[in-house]
Amino acid sequence: MKNETIFKSLCNDYRIAVRAVRDDIIRIQIDKGALHTQAPSVLVKEDIISGAASLQERTEDKAYIFDTAKVSVHVDRRSGFICVKNRSSNEFYLQNLTVTMTEYMLMRYVTDGDEQIVERVKTVDGERNFIKNLKQVPDHKSYRAKVHFEFADDEGIYGFGQAEEGIYDYRGKHQYLYQHNMRIPMPVFYSDRGYGIFFDCCSLMTFRDDCEGSYLLMDAVPTVDFYILLGDDPDGVIDGVRYLTGKAAMLPKWAFGYVQSKEQYYSAKELADVVKRYRECGVGIDCVVQDWNSWEPGNWGEKILDRENFGDAKEQLSKIREMNAHAMISVWPNMNYGGKNHTQFAEAGFLLNDLATYNAFSEEARAMYFAQAKEGLMDQGFEAWWCDSTEPFSGPDWNGEEKREAWERFALVGEEHKKFLPQEYANIYALMHAKGIYENQRKVREDIRVMNLTRSGYLSGQQYGAMLWSGDICATYESMKTQITEGLNMSLSGYPYWTLDIGGFFVVNRNWRARGCRCSEDSTMKWFWRGGYEEGIEDLGFRELYVRFIELGVFLPMMRSHGTDAPREIWNFGEKGTPFYDAIEKQIALRYSLMPYIYSLAGMVRLKNDTMMRSLLFDFSQDKRARKICDEFMFGRSLLVCPVTEALYYEAGSRPVDRNKVKKCYLPGQCDWYLFETGERYEGGKEYEIAAPLDHIPVFVRGGSIIPMKPGMQYCSDCKDKPIELHVYPGADAKFTLYEDEENNYNYENGAYSLIDLKWRDKERVFNIAVRQGAYEGMPMERDFILKLQGEKPVRVSYSGQEISISF
Repeated sequence: MKNETIFKSLCNDYRIAVRAVRDDIIRIQIDKGALHTQAPSVLVKEDIISGAASLQERTEDKAYIFDTAKVSVHVDRRSGFICVKNRSSNEFYLQNLTVTMTEYMLMRYVTDGDEQIVERVKTVDGERNFIKNLKQVPDHKSYRAKVHFEFADDEGIYGFGQAEEGIYDYRGKHQYLYQHNMRIPMPVFYSDRGYGIFFDCCSLMTFRDDCEGSYLLMDAVPTVDFYILLGDDPDGVIDGVRYLTGKAAMLPKWAFGYVQSKEQYYSAKELADVVKRYRECGVGIDCVVQDWNSWEPGNWGEKILDRENFGDAKEQLSKIREMNAHAMISVWPNMNYGGKNHTQFAEAGFLLNDLATYNAFSEEARAMYFAQAKEGLMDQGFEAWWCDSTEPFSGPDWNGEEKREAWERFALVGEEHKKFLPQEYANIYALMHAKGIYENQRKVREDIRVMNLTRSGYLSGQQYGAMLWSGDICATYESMKTQITEGLNMSLSGYPYWTLDIGGFFVVNRNWRARGCRCSEDSTMKWFWRGGYEEGIEDLGFRELYVRFIELGVFLPMMRSHGTDAPREIWNFGEKGTPFYDAIEKQIALRYSLMPYIYSLAGMVRLKNDTMMRSLLFDFSQDKRARKICDEFMFGRSLLVCPVTEALYYEAGSRPVDRNKVKKCYLPGQCDWYLFETGERYEGGKEYEIAAPLDHIPVFVRGGSIIPMKPGMQYCSDCKDKPIELHVYPGADAKFTLYEDEENNYNYENGAYSLIDLKWRDKERVFNIAVRQGAYEGMPMERDFILKLQGEKPVRVSYSGQEISISF
């Protein structure tokens, strides 16, 4: 079976290789020299690339043509121009794609044996080292490469991960793709014409679509190497992305519950007391998070607990486990000079040139890092990692009063990365860090799944149990709205797990701090420290914003509250019976009620390469209006979420707002919708003004849906003996697969899980529970379901794993 052809373009001496990886995935490599001498891909495993489909080759007068069952690639024999056609529709999806490559010498930064001149600076990301006498020396040759595109006039381009600007459709836009606080680039885009392109590139990149052309510029690549992925919708393209870059690992079930964090807790006892108080309040919680300063004063980044405040960690964290909750801790890649961990890395030669950050590109260094984390933190009872500051270099950008221009920021931060990281891999430090955490934890603890909440990442990180979070955002409605757009683009990039700081990290404005309000050690003004609420938690405007954030957080892959300037625990927002407290309690209860639905979505992320947070492009690409909406989204295929992104009760300063308490919601066509709060039915394809009181945002259920729920849970594994409610919304046929497993180990990799297919046949008004597939230890052999069809009395059904049909 032939699956690859290599040939030379006649006009520019480029060699081109075309390979069929799958019938719907074509790999194209372009180079001026040997195509197969480059290092193995970090992002794609060799066995995936070699497991190839059949490629039929034919030659016409002007072009080489390569066919699979689904796609046809035309390469102009003289120019090397590439066109791609969908064979089923006979439509060209890509026209005249071209590549230009410029060879140049990559430089490496050294001090040539001289003693480094180090300037140590305290920043918001800890003490940072700036080496004053680094100089460049030639290292090796590589290419700066442009892939040029010719998009259709009405074509939309999405993805590229998460940035800060809130751009949804990248047509007519210019974007810099580099790692930074609040920036997590992904080397992939999705076209609403039904295809995507994944670039096997780990260097800095720039995308441009304007009067100067449409192209992706890659800063340093040994070979231009990309994959064209055909799909009728984003699900099809993302299936290809995950096929190439790895299936997502299952996160522990508790990670989908409520996660309480803030900057910061000051002792292990305080962590346990927070969980205890939540249990006493009857409000659900699954995890409490220890932010920085768990180390001894002055030992930033050490993975050794401060004995004065955390000396009883093993005892206190054991209490947390007894309360059916878990503890996560912040770890950093950089360490202050002189600490035990730092010294061990320095003596082994495992530090980067900043003399503070460990070399995550070294397998031995990754093993040392985890060994330190295990001994100092995991063995004390922490079960999950919050890998902070994993960019990990920002230079002078993450400072100063005024935000610099986009190009200047890219240059500053990019050059800082290239000083300390291999230039061809300048975007993947966080990926290698996550790889080390995952692989080394699995060597010693198969009984608990890796949970890594990380501030930066890259494609293929999903296989390492890495949940991305969007960085240190501000507490404003504008910021929250931007976050929704960025989350949707992350999903359209193929990365399944993304979240944000509920409430926004920065609540006050650093300008106010600089004038004497709540002064800290560094009271200078910061461009990024621009929250909207000077009085913090006392400001009713912030309290409303926080409620709207947490209402959004219910429908994200992880629901995690976090921030500075204002405490985040529920009791800081009032007491039971008061509006803000009750609204927050209701949202946390809703999250837990939806746990059977949410965990089943997670199961399909693993098994079917599915996506939880879904742009309307996923499910309603034929609806022209829905395609342009980026402040609504689907959570799974059934729930339409319409977050409130403006103040309806209070502005900053506790000033009352005279505004209708409604949200304008567009409901996509082709189906009917049910308002989740009331069950009221709405016709699709129209816009409505929907009541949006403080205690809920408009959420709609798609007609033809099954939503499994379990009210009353206080943590994700709670109420195991209670029936699962199966809420059925008629109007079309419906199906849903209920996924269950052992919740916090890796036995699912060997098939230890169960699937129960649920179906509703609308015309016949028949509900079917199929034969249970699979099994796992502790699985209930018999259970009850409560079937709740809209407009009908509930029906209790006893299920023992055999098929059941119920007629209405």
